[in-house]
Amino acid sequence: MKPAEINAKWAVLQNRIAEEFDNEKPDMKVILFLIGVQELGQGPRKFSKRQKEELMHIATCKLFSQMGFYELEGLDQDGWPHWKLAKTIPNYTLLEQEMILKTLVITYFETELEWEL
Repeated sequence: MKPAEINAKWAVLQNRIAEEFDNEKPDMKVILFLIGVQELGQGPRKFSKRQKEELMHIATCKLFSQMGFYELEGLDQDGWPHWKLAKTIPNYTLLEQEMILKTLVITYFETELEWEL
C-alpha cells in the first residue's frame, strides 16, 4: 500500500473504533491495547498499568509476526501468550516504523477481525 492509502484506511479504522466505543479517535497505543486484549481472549476486565503495557507488547509481537519477526512460544499458566524473536528487526526510520505499524494494524483488522476498511 502507498502512504496515502495507508493513512486513509488508518483514518477509517480510527473512526470505526471510535464509533464502536462511543469515544474519541484512538491513537496507536489504544489500538495496540485493543489488539492485545483481543489476543489475550479473556473478555473484558480491569488491567493494571503493567498488564496494559504487556497487552501492548502482545499486540506488537502479534503484528510483527505477520512479517516473520516474532513466533508464538505458547501460553503461560494464566493464559497469556508469550512470543520469541524469530529474526532481528531492521533499524527503520521513525516514518517507516509508523507506516509499517499502521499497515500491520490495518491488515490485522481486515484479516483477523474481517473488518472492511
